[in-house]
Amino acid sequence: MRPGHARRLLPNQVSELVIATRDGGQQDVIYETSELIEAPNWSPDGRWLIYNADGRVFRISTDGADGPNRINTAPIEDLNNDHVISPCGKTLFLSANDGHLYHSPIDGGHPVKISNDQDPGRKFRYYLHGISPDGETLSYVGYEKGESGNNVTRICTIPAAGGADVVLTDGQCPVDGSEFSADGDWIYFNSEAAATVPGHAQIFRMRPDGSGVAQLTHDARVNWFPHAAPDGSLFSYISFPTGTLGHPADKDVIIRTMNPDGSNIVDIDRFNGGQGSINVTSWAPDSQRFAYVRYPVRG
Repeated sequence: MRPGHARRLLPNQVSELVIATRDGGQQDVIYETSELIEAPNWSPDGRWLIYNADGRVFRISTDGADGPNRINTAPIEDLNNDHVISPCGKTLFLSANDGHLYHSPIDGGHPVKISNDQDPGRKFRYYLHGISPDGETLSYVGYEKGESGNNVTRICTIPAAGGADVVLTDGQCPVDGSEFSADGDWIYFNSEAAATVPGHAQIFRMRPDGSGVAQLTHDARVNWFPHAAPDGSLFSYISFPTGTLGHPADKDVIIRTMNPDGSNIVDIDRFNGGQGSINVTSWAPDSQRFAYVRYPVRG
């Protein structure tokens, strides 16, 4: 989620929390609500989906029978939809609307700030997207206003325990959704580096030191948020209609999968969604299913 007004559902709109098989052959709605919910993570033990709603985080069992139950992160209760879970399953890493990153116990507890204080004049904000397979490094998007008032985004990393920020892209074009591959050898992200018109993001990857940048998708739609299956065999991502600027809500989106090299693109589901549907990784630990949120308008 980027700075702006708080989003609300439209009249007669609902949130559907969906679990799909990796081939799209089965799609089950495990929870439906008239509240806006966003960005499910799947816990490494396979038991829970963790999502955000109204600045807080909740968990629900993957069959929908237990929950939703709030995970207490007080006093940090203005969270956005960028959050990840440590590979060991004990720690929840969070982005807050104060622009900082935090970690807390997975079952709740007082959050500890990870990110660094920046020059106030930069109005710099951290947006979390990925964690390395060894749990040592977080990937995030650094967001700030440029000298001409434009939005500037860069792919960056920071130690999960806190430490120095490392900037990997130069801010010359919009980037987002940075996430590590399952083996830690790559960071996947969306970028407008090859765009000839504003907003035309495609999926790219690069080495964790910023080298070896390669474009993986090459189509007319606008592609965001690549997510690695834990076994490394597949990526999911969300595809917006041609001409979309950014990653807004309430668009005719497609959830797709692809091989790690960008080949064998498959459509899994098509629905009204976008912002909040699949901003963070949501694969099951066995790599056979993943979760996302639809936002249908009824009546």
